[in-house]
Amino acid sequence: MADACFAHPRLAAVYDPLDPDRGDLDAYLRMAREFGARRVLDIGCGTGVFALLLADEGIDVVGVDPAGASLDVARAKPGAGRVRWIEGDATDLPPLTADLATMTANVAQAIADPGTWHATLSGAHAALRPGGRLVFETRDPARRAWESWTREQSYVRADVPGVGAVESWHEVTAVDGPLVSFRTTYVFASDGEVLTSDSTLRFRGREEIEAELADHGYVLEGVRDAPDRPGREFVFVARRPSGADNSRRDVPEQA
Repeated sequence: MADACFAHPRLAAVYDPLDPDRGDLDAYLRMAREFGARRVLDIGCGTGVFALLLADEGIDVVGVDPAGASLDVARAKPGAGRVRWIEGDATDLPPLTADLATMTANVAQAIADPGTWHATLSGAHAALRPGGRLVFETRDPARRAWESWTREQSYVRADVPGVGAVESWHEVTAVDGPLVSFRTTYVFASDGEVLTSDSTLRFRGREEIEAELADHGYVLEGVRDAPDRPGREFVFVARRPSGADNSRRDVPEQA
């Protein structure tokens, strides 16, 4: 089930105005170009910001998300007809042969349940063509990012056209091993309504994720840094093996 910040219609409508700087997506767009991707699966596409950037490049995009309210926002944007939107997750996909599958921003960490996470890795693997890549990011647990998720450090205020002023902030509610839970509060000045959204993220270590990718049949190509958060995140680039991979393994090593 999607968090209220994505699934509640009033909150989904202000998601983009409260987080207008999506410079974090630049690195993903560059990788789509680097890999020559022509068909992309955007897992956890939310309000469609990245999917529409890809569509602007002439890329065939499928955006999947469990939050219907967020997809409603995405479908109302200019150019949305160029993207195939699916309400669901990576286990609800039609047959695909994507060159690239992505999970940007918090998507990978928001899949906190281990069973759902493994199903997502399997679903993405099945959706990729042989040689296709999965790219996603996750915060380095050692950097303890949640320590800055306080009202003082996370407070934002935006004047949203047609809505009015909206205030928002985060506060951590629990830290339980790799799970960090927090509550986001929203205050709408137009009518004084206060809404909250509770979220839980899983902080997985690099070795843990590398092992999980191998278990699901991926070849790890590399772990990159996140340009917008240098030294604080891992960006994993994994590939579904192709026949060429098998051929290389069958060639004896030279003495």
